Amino acid sequence: MEFSDHIKTANVEDVVLRQPLHPPSRGTLCITGHHLLFSDREEGSSRQVLLLLRNIDAIEKRISGSSGTITIKCKDLRVLHLDIPGMEQCLNIARSIETLSCLDSVSEMYPFFYRPPDLSLHSQWGLSSPEKHYSQIKELHDKWRLSTVNSDYSLCPSYPPAVIVPKSTDDDLLKKVANFRQGGRFPVLCYYHRKNGMVIMRSGQPLTGANRKRCREDEHLLQAMIDGSDKGYIIDTRSSQQAQQARMTGGGFESKSSYSPVEETAQTDGKVGKALQESLIKLVEACGDESHNMDRWLSKLENSKWLSHVQTALSTAGLLAECVERDGHSVLVHGSEGTDSTLLISTLAQLIMDPCCRTLEGFLALLEREWVQAGHPFQQRCARSAYSHARLQQESPVFLLMLDCVWQVWRQFPLALGFSEALLLRLANEAYASDYGTFLCNSHQERCALGVTENTHCLFQALLRPVERDYYSNPLYEPTELAIWPSVHPQSLQLWRGFFLRWTEQTRQLEEAQEEIRNMVIEWGKLALSDTLSMNT
Repeated sequence: MEFSDHIKTANVEDVVLRQPLHPPSRGTLCITGHHLLFSDREEGSSRQVLLLLRNIDAIEKRISGSSGTITIKCKDLRVLHLDIPGMEQCLNIARSIETLSCLDSVSEMYPFFYRPPDLSLHSQWGLSSPEKHYSQIKELHDKWRLSTVNSDYSLCPSYPPAVIVPKSTDDDLLKKVANFRQGGRFPVLCYYHRKNGMVIMRSGQPLTGANRKRCREDEHLLQAMIDGSDKGYIIDTRSSQQAQQARMTGGGFESKSSYSPVEETAQTDGKVGKALQESLIKLVEACGDESHNMDRWLSKLENSKWLSHVQTALSTAGLLAECVERDGHSVLVHGSEGTDSTLLISTLAQLIMDPCCRTLEGFLALLEREWVQAGHPFQQRCARSAYSHARLQQESPVFLLMLDCVWQVWRQFPLALGFSEALLLRLANEAYASDYGTFLCNSHQERCALGVTENTHCLFQALLRPVERDYYSNPLYEPTELAIWPSVHPQSLQLWRGFFLRWTEQTRQLEEAQEEIRNMVIEWGKLALSDTLSMNT
């Protein structure tokens, strides 16, 4: 079916648009296969609003007499109102939006049609690959190898074709371990700490079941992980109760007696899935409360438990970083499937420890390794945001939670990160609705099958173009080789106003002030450089 088959009314004149931070405007509304376009026709104005239909989370329509109003609630938390003359036109527009904003076919989505003039489909897609990452870390080559055991994705559908594993393990052993781990996600290396040679590995949960089943090959693999250290750690991102409950459905956790000298395990309480999605819904509802009652606002904020999730994530990441950086031990981290909280914790721990991950390019490469290549199911997790009336299925804002945690670190260490808050906001938007193919699909296998890398552009490469790089860089950045340890005390954590309250007048004024300060810092930097060059000549 063509896009035009879903569009009964393509253009409507005399539409009134009401949106945050702008006065109402009257103009022409146009709907296409992927966008909603509003053009202000008032004299002296050439303002346009272009909204990607994929960004729409929910719509509500109200008919009054011969006209109607459509309320559009977006995944970026904007709320727009369209007053449309003509009842039939209003209903037609509403039906088109409902259909075109929820297309299931990946190949029909806008990234497959987006063709900016300054990007080429023939360019390398992405910033790195497991092969390139392995080749860049020469210290790994003595004890670690690159395995292509998953080259046809038969072992683990959510892993890339190549992974880094201990040299002392062969591919036959990996196949047996994959059968023992949830989703085939056997332990693979995700981080090598150059300071002391310790590593972080990640995986899915062990399938021990109610009978506490063992897997000698899995035990051997973890023994190989801690080679050169007296013991290792296992961090389970689930609570002890969740791990125990998992045994009833075939899952479980590693026994200390079976995995000695991996003799100490830690279990946290990182909630994902439905609980995290409901937390986001409650938080957005609180942010939309117009009662202006401070006690009510604080109560709603606390009841959402969003900042508790932020605190838990940063605490667990700090624990992981402490094991590697301070105690000098290698660590395996996992949750249930290993595609959500596991990636969240490993990403934050690397940001804490590794200065390379704090540069603009290094951070984007980290996200590519730990989220895109490692199999976070973006298509499922980001199908809906906080406004949708649809029944929750597999939605969960884990990636948004990670960005919020990074923002907390950025706010506490304003000189230590080489990127700006604007980058985090851009990434949050792109995960839910994008012109680029980076966050399409749920795995590397799906992207290959659907031709994403051949037929769409890469967001991370686009963000590193000179103009974009300048905008998303932190002008105050001062590199440090030291680890940065964020505070997780409740008083140290704040609501991410730039995201959750960005469509309010107060936040816009704050953003304008920050942008003015940013421009001043950039100008001072240019003057200082000019003076230095003059003195040298």
